[in-house]
Amino acid sequence: MKETGITRQLDSLGRIVIPKELRRTFQIEEGDYLEFYVEGDRMVLEKYQPTCTFCHSDQDLVEYKGKNICRKCLQALQAQAAPFEEK
Repeated sequence: MKETGITRQLDSLGRIVIPKELRRTFQIEEGDYLEFYVEGDRMVLEKYQPTCTFCHSDQDLVEYKGKNICRKCLQALQAQAAPFEEK
């Protein structure tokens, strides 16, 4: 992991400010969602990118009942459900 030399103090509400240069580098804009991961004893912060519930692709997503599904998986589901709809 590469050190930046940047430190920030946590405020009384548990907030930190992500430095402008890091937001610019990682294309993080106001209103973007960030996701937290834990790797051993480290906390990793990453810009949230929605992915398909089934194949984890981030391309051509549609939302269905609060879940992200890529069109390829959606077509596969529709094809699999078709025999049941004919009965």
